[in-house]
Amino acid sequence: MKVYTGTDAALPPTAVAALARRAEAAGYDGIHVSETIHDPFLLAHAALQATERIVVRTSVALAFVRSPLLTAYTAWDLAKISGGRFHLGLGSQVRQNVEERYGMPWSAPADRMREYIGVLRAAFDTFHTGELHSYQGEHYRFTRMQPYFNPGPDDDTPAPPIYLGGVGRRMLTVAGAVADGLVTHPTNSDPRFLADVCLPALHTGAAETGRSTGDFELVAGLQVITGATDTDVAAERERRRRLFAFLYSTPAYRGALERCGLVGLQEQLASLVRAEDWGRLPHVVTDGVLDAVIPTARYDRLAETITARLAPIRDVGIAVGATLALPSDPAHDRLMAGVVSDLHRKR
Repeated sequence: MKVYTGTDAALPPTAVAALARRAEAAGYDGIHVSETIHDPFLLAHAALQATERIVVRTSVALAFVRSPLLTAYTAWDLAKISGGRFHLGLGSQVRQNVEERYGMPWSAPADRMREYIGVLRAAFDTFHTGELHSYQGEHYRFTRMQPYFNPGPDDDTPAPPIYLGGVGRRMLTVAGAVADGLVTHPTNSDPRFLADVCLPALHTGAAETGRSTGDFELVAGLQVITGATDTDVAAERERRRRLFAFLYSTPAYRGALERCGLVGLQEQLASLVRAEDWGRLPHVVTDGVLDAVIPTARYDRLAETITARLAPIRDVGIAVGATLALPSDPAHDRLMAGVVSDLHRKR
């Protein structure tokens, strides 16, 4: 099993290189760079320059706020600079953010993403051969490439693998049809979602385009609660209890709670958050609730716990990876390195 860590939204750009070096030293296979308040491609470049072995993947860069050709140019350059260690992870974002935060037009995201990736593939082929490989669709077209603007022919640079982030069935199907991998959202990585929603959609998409899923990778965006000792774990559970209430009070995550048997909990949390009634949280976000949603274990039992959680999607013809945050305390990196090593043996 491959293991990836990620960057926190609050992490300043000047700290990305050090985090990437920590991940490489701890044995991780790669690092995911998110798009929140910084440009993900700049952060990816910093992580690539600071490391020698690990994959650096945007997880995820927003597709519809960028021209697909500009994304292709940037991804190609990062792949060339890194010797093929850059992976392009894309996502759609929600309509309000695309229209009101980025000032860009919105349309049906799954169909549009399929075409976006079509342009990317055509552009990568164009850069590789030096000859235009055109693409025309309803949302995008790529029909012009003068030699002056073509970085090819280039036989040395590998086309960056394309991963999607998605939750809805249609986007998951698109991932199976045209992407190289999928990264699931931390709020939608429970075993029932992965087994009952995600995998069938991926196989449906692959069947539509006649693809094999043998080279496809499903990366489960896991949340975990961990620590070196039982006392550390207990303290982390209390910290996460309040964060849990903030996150899962959002209506979009109601389904994730209901799949865990927690019907009505989202509405309760939303009511408490609106009232700022933090004192009642321990009575609502009980230990049973945390256990149902977020795997909890000390470092020395964490690999076993993660493996058990992902058991329903093992041996299904798709490679399975997982995200696992680096410890907040770098002094614990050696303990997490042991977890990563144990998970590697589960490949």
